[in-house]
Amino acid sequence: MLLEKIKTPGLAHLSYLVGSNGEAAVIDPRRDCDIYVEKARAAGLKITHIFETHRNEDLVSGAPILAELTGAKVLHGPNPEKPIAYAQTTHENDCFAIGQLEIRVLETPGHTDDHISFVLFDSAYPKKAVGVFTGDALFVGDVGRTDFYPNRRKEVAGLLYDSLQKILALGDQALIYPAHGAGSVCGSGMAAREFSSVGHERLNNPRLQIESRDEFIDVKINENHYQPPYFRLMERLNMEGGDAAPRVMRPRHLSLDELKTCDADHLIDIREPMAYAAGHLPGAMSLPVGMISAFAGWFISDGESIALIAANEEQLATAMEHLVRIALDNIVGGYVGVVPAAAQGQKIQSTPMIDTVEVKERLNANKDDWTLLDVRDADERASAAIEGSEHIYVGHLNEEWRKLDKNQHYTLMCGSGARATVAAGWLASQGFDNLDIYLGSMSAWQAAHN
Repeated sequence: MLLEKIKTPGLAHLSYLVGSNGEAAVIDPRRDCDIYVEKARAAGLKITHIFETHRNEDLVSGAPILAELTGAKVLHGPNPEKPIAYAQTTHENDCFAIGQLEIRVLETPGHTDDHISFVLFDSAYPKKAVGVFTGDALFVGDVGRTDFYPNRRKEVAGLLYDSLQKILALGDQALIYPAHGAGSVCGSGMAAREFSSVGHERLNNPRLQIESRDEFIDVKINENHYQPPYFRLMERLNMEGGDAAPRVMRPRHLSLDELKTCDADHLIDIREPMAYAAGHLPGAMSLPVGMISAFAGWFISDGESIALIAANEEQLATAMEHLVRIALDNIVGGYVGVVPAAAQGQKIQSTPMIDTVEVKERLNANKDDWTLLDVRDADERASAAIEGSEHIYVGHLNEEWRKLDKNQHYTLMCGSGARATVAAGWLASQGFDNLDIYLGSMSAWQAAHN
């Protein structure tokens, strides 16, 4: 008997391979799905079923691709906005045997209308559920977001409350297997731990401490969530069925001359923020490899071409994996070596960094031509803000940059300086010259005032 979690870094996506007596099922597979076939074959299992908890918004589903590879059938919940082209519809109480295991369907709408959970039973011990694959309904330490239907905010928040009661009714012994862990854009309060039980969540999950349905609805409709533009692309692909991932998950090597003449829509420097600030190629934006999953979808549109600039080949391969999983895979190639480029006479630009003392001096001077621009999210801003600063969420700079004055001097700040570097890099790529970054940002400011 097998139950294995497959984690997708960056997206913090969790999928699962479940098997018994020669048969296996996969829950919520990612686009690059060879891993499931390899693991199943290594365990002597044939994948017969593919279960989707909902139409994902933050990554391309691998379900249709895995179905072609294995001949397995795909099961998806009822009531999607449009029919899921590659899946059969399953309903409450439907049961599927996977060897000795049994998977029963629980309709759990709220996060999305088509959301379902899959309850796992061992037929040799049938009295209580062993566990439940909760998708984006229940996480470890949090519950799903309910902001995808803005005209039905109260209704869908109430639906999620009701769905959570159904999950809680499975019993405290049931283990929970969510579709995301900490770091996912699908929730902000998830625990770093990726294992839990219904009983533990009942006692400790802050959202499950809210007993009143009306109070739960009020809390949910007042949450702040962001929806990157690429969510719409994911929704479309996950209804129609996306293409398979590229077989080679490594960009084509570019020379410096090829990089300069490739005419890519975006030059993306995936090195660490300090490396980018110290020196980068003109026109390049900053998107550190570890931040690609969170922010690439704000600044890169479907079909736009990408050239990557990295510190080493491993960064290029990892960046391509992250981009492919959200279907931003028009990658013309990758270049390694900003320092060698400088040695060849290539012009290099830098972005100055300033400290708390300098920020205080500029605030006190009250200059008309200088703005301290806070790019943190709304919750962070509401919790603590520097008086005199202005606020635009980093992702919203994808459009809001057009309203900014290129003759103005901007200092970018966030929680520590990483997102501020992304913001500064984006503005620099749009022709802003008078920029610097508050190193340490809000953390440094608070340390200086404690």
